[in-house]
Amino acid sequence: MSTSPTVITIENDHWRVGLVPATGGSVAFGQVRIDGDWVDVLRPTAEEDRGNRSACASFPLVPWSNRIREGKLLWQGRTYQLRTNPGDGTARHGAAIEYPWAVVAQSANSVTLEFTSRDVYGVNFPWTFTARFEYTLEGDRFTWGLSVTNTDHETFPAGLGHHPYFQRHLALPDGTESAAPHLQINCDQSYQLIDALPEAAAVPIAPRADFQTSRELGTGVVDDCLTGRTSPTVAVIEYPGKLAVTMRAGELLSHVIAFAPEGKPFFAVEPVTNVNDAFTLDAQGVKGTGLFLVQPGETRHTEFSLTASNV
Repeated sequence: MSTSPTVITIENDHWRVGLVPATGGSVAFGQVRIDGDWVDVLRPTAEEDRGNRSACASFPLVPWSNRIREGKLLWQGRTYQLRTNPGDGTARHGAAIEYPWAVVAQSANSVTLEFTSRDVYGVNFPWTFTARFEYTLEGDRFTWGLSVTNTDHETFPAGLGHHPYFQRHLALPDGTESAAPHLQINCDQSYQLIDALPEAAAVPIAPRADFQTSRELGTGVVDDCLTGRTSPTVAVIEYPGKLAVTMRAGELLSHVIAFAPEGKPFFAVEPVTNVNDAFTLDAQGVKGTGLFLVQPGETRHTEFSLTASNV
């Protein structure tokens, strides 16, 4: 009989967060204290699903975010064939989520997880790297630090991000549910996607994906990649009368994935560096893809935070 992976919990007066290092360095839950009780704000992972990264509350995206068309990583005139997902034929969500991460630092309110690609065989990326993600609670702020280090002998292009799922309705301490969330995202451009893949550079934001003015998320499908950030505040998620969660991020996280599937009790707002299929667009000369270069021995770091406040 298999056992559920170990969950490491960090906690302060405002946040309680669970991490599952063995499951691709994923986040198991993220809870905020409301009326004296812990309430899930991030989609909680059922105990039986803690070994399944796709069912987790969030998971690391490194050394790229989202998809690579047909798994063909194009770089400097060469094509590197990556393993593809049988569902859609793309290489998805980076390479590090396929392996356990090591706990390299831990305290009551902070955990640092690390993945070193040289330590395992068959990593789905042409170059070797180390990813180090730090999770820290400071008052009402939950900070996610993301970094990638080039341990190879040549420069490579890369991307970073995380995939947090949020609850559509909060299960409140009194047994009721919160109202549907209102969402604001400070981006004024989006990509025209076909099967989640762009064909060209970003354009003025599509009305479906335009959350520049806060509005109810609604029940329609949203699956868009946004850019053209207009503020250090990436997004505000407000559960009317109960809680507001403010996401702030570094400049390197220049893109945001907004994903709200129909009929599901969750949605995602993902701070990421690069557009979907950025390697293909970059090879076509499209500007602003969000890919960045990492020199041998160099570390590229960024972070984002979630600040929870009662309203």
